[in-house]
Formats: sequence, structure tokens, C-alpha cells
Amino acid sequence: MHCHRFRPGLGTRREWLQTAANGFGSVALAALLADGTLASPADSNARNALAPRQPPSEAKARNVIFLYMDGGPSQVDTFDPKPRLAQEHGQPIKMKVPPTQFDDVGTVLKSPWKFHNRGTSGIPVSDLFPQVGGCADDLAVIRSMTADFSEHTNANYFLHSGSGIQGRPSMGAWVTYGLGSECLNLPGFVVLNSGMIPPGGLDCFSNGFLPASFQGSLFAGGDTPVADIRRIEATDRLQANKLALLRRLDAGIADRLGRADALESAIGNYELAARMQTAVPELADLSSESPATLKMYGVGEPATDVYGRQCLIARRLVERGVRFVELLPQSLGFDRWDQHANLLEGHAKNALAVDQPIAGLLKDLKSRGLLDSTLVVWAGEFGRTPMAQGGNGRDHNPFGFSIWLAGGGVQGGTVYGATDEYGYYAVENKLQIHDLHATMLHLLGIDHTRLTFRFGGRDVRLTDVHGQVIEEILA
Repeated sequence: MHCHRFRPGLGTRREWLQTAANGFGSVALAALLADGTLASPADSNARNALAPRQPPSEAKARNVIFLYMDGGPSQVDTFDPKPRLAQEHGQPIKMKVPPTQFDDVGTVLKSPWKFHNRGTSGIPVSDLFPQVGGCADDLAVIRSMTADFSEHTNANYFLHSGSGIQGRPSMGAWVTYGLGSECLNLPGFVVLNSGMIPPGGLDCFSNGFLPASFQGSLFAGGDTPVADIRRIEATDRLQANKLALLRRLDAGIADRLGRADALESAIGNYELAARMQTAVPELADLSSESPATLKMYGVGEPATDVYGRQCLIARRLVERGVRFVELLPQSLGFDRWDQHANLLEGHAKNALAVDQPIAGLLKDLKSRGLLDSTLVVWAGEFGRTPMAQGGNGRDHNPFGFSIWLAGGGVQGGTVYGATDEYGYYAVENKLQIHDLHATMLHLLGIDHTRLTFRFGGRDVRLTDVHGQVIEEILA
């Protein structure tokens, strides 16, 4: 019989030196890692990876709320009015256009909604967003965004990760990799699922090649955002004893197998899950919110209740120090903002579901003094064509579309960039998604060219080799 605890001795001096050399190197490495100026952005111990870190530069924002408009809202029906569409409605478009996603190029289609100048800044916003329009003085509207892809899945990856291929880290993962989180009892990157996972699936929120601790955590709606989160132990003492035993077992396994990312991250995630058993039910309990606050978000109203609750949870998350929060749209019985047909009904229902909740979020953040430190971003993966598809819809358009930012160091009441007279191509101050990512990181105090991770033989970053900070929209 063999004793598995027995290890044969090192037979020669060369073997001894070969093994001991690793130990000598570890002593030096430990000293280097103890110096915060030499350590990587994320602690090498995955269980401490989400510890908060000071940004390298002065930060205007501490948190991000990303309002993801899955499917691609039409820029010419929301934030980029084009009178020429009304003048030439029903006529062939008088410009050369590339093949669209479904290559169904109809005649010019005017917007069914009127635009009005909103706020003291006079930013034109369509009647689709009367409540958000009331917050126009807090918005920096970008009308010249472009994407590299016209198909949903690749465009979603591109918007979220700066790359059109699957498996790259999302911007939420990059942000928490660089800054950690100020909340110890909740994940640093939370995705609030209102009912629809976008094309591309959960990889849109992936940690990619970054350590697993930075992956987005999906929270559902309702009173139980995380499944099986409520503890089953009868007493606090029993729970504490179980956790203590698990820590001892985990420590023993780690000592035997070494510090592997998968193992360390799994241990860290289980430890976080234990803390979440208290934090998540308290987070989801809205009974402490005033009736006026609930009404401001549209909670309790059939059209706005689902997204209103998620916007309110987003505010509660950033209050607790969660670094990056993304909101997904709810299912309304049709394909999100992707109106290839029936534009009028589809866009109207989508806008009704989110307009009051988003306005409520902006107003609530501002009244609590949180908007100055919270960057709010509203964007889809692309826009839509100015001519009709199928008579009453619009096809995909990655060549020029609108997004907006608010709070967190952004100059409100600003319009930047422009598309042509039809709203098809960005023709003034053309921007890429890389520029949006660079600007977001800049507002968080991070130089996008220096936030890197060694992968595939090179130092990879969110913006790849692209990206410029959009200085003109900064306060």
C-alpha cells in the first residue's frame, strides 16, 4: 500500500536547487505585489479582486448605469429630427444607400412623431420621450455614433465589449477590473433583466479572458432577484458554523492545488453569495421608498411597473456602491426596439415602458446628489434607416445613430455631431463605439490606453487600438 501523503525526498543537489528556486522567487514576488504601485489593477487573489481601488486620475464619476435599448431605436424618431423626411415622404430616397440588413429598401418614411425643443437648452426630443425630454438640460445627445456591424449579435458584442466577436470582456467587466467595487455585499457588475436577454446571450456581459470575478451577475425582477438566495438555516449560529467549515475546507484545497483563477473565483463567489443572502432581500424590498418616489418611477402602473422597478433598483445599487449596473428592456410581446414593421406601435410601446422610469431615475439621482457621481448612458447597438422597410418599418442602420449620456462629468444640454439631411450617415464629428468606451473610462478616472490585460501575447484593452475621449461633451 502507498501512503499518498508520502513524498520521496529530493535525491540530488540539482533537484533541490531546481525546486527551491521557485520558493526564492516567491519571496521576491510577494514583496513586489505588496507594493500597490507595482500590482496589477485587480488583486492577484481573486477573492479580493473586487476590493475598491483609487482611479489613476481624477474621476468625475464613481458608478455607471447603462440603459441598454436592445434592438436599435430609430434616431430619426427620437433625438435627431429630419424635416426632409416629411417633405419627401413616400418618394424614393435621393441618395445612394448600401444594401441594408434585409435589403428591402422602400420609400422615404417620415417620423410619425413631432419634435419639440425641450428645456432651456432647446434640445429637440420627439413626443416618444416627453418625460425624458423634460430632463434635456441634463443630457449630452450624440447624433453621430456609428457601429461596425449591422446584425444584432455582432453589434451587441461590439457595443458591450468593443469587439464584434464572442468571448471578449464587456465594459462592465473592464470597469470593475480597473476599479473594483465599493460594495462588499453585492457584485460589482450587475445586469438587471426585465425579461429579454439580447441576441448574443449572456456573453454580452462576459468577463472574457479577465478573471471570473468580473463577470456580470444577472438579477431578475420581482421580490427575489437572485434564485435560491434566501438562507435555509434555522439560526445565525448554524449559518456561521457552516460558513466557517467551508472556509477551512476551501483553504485546504487551495493549499494543495495552488492559486488558480477558477478556484479562487469560485471561492470568492460563494463567499459573496453568503453576504448577498442579507443584502439582496433588503435591496429588493421597496417598502422603505416613499409613495412619491414610487410614483415618479411609474411603479404600480401597468405600462411602466417592470422597468420602473428596475430603474429604482439601479438607483439603490449605486447608492450601495455597486460600480456598474446595466438594465435590459422588458418583453412587450414583440421584438424589442427592432421594428422592421409596424414602427408606430412598436416604438410607441417601447418608449411608453421606459420614458417615465428613465426620467424618474434621472430626477431621483439628481435630487439625492448622486447624478454628479453617476454616469448614465442610453444606447442601442445601432439605429434605423430613414426609408421604409415593408411599408411601415425601418431596417438596421449602423452608419449614424443617436445615443445620450447624463451626469458623471457630462455637460448637460449638449448636442454633438450630426447626420445628413436624411439621418442616414454621420457627417459631422463621426464617432465610434470605441470613443464612447474611452469617454466612459475617462470619466471614471481611467486612461483607456493603460487599462490592459495580457492575453494572446499582447496587452489587450477595451478600446483595442482605437478610441478618443469626446472632450466636447465633458463638463
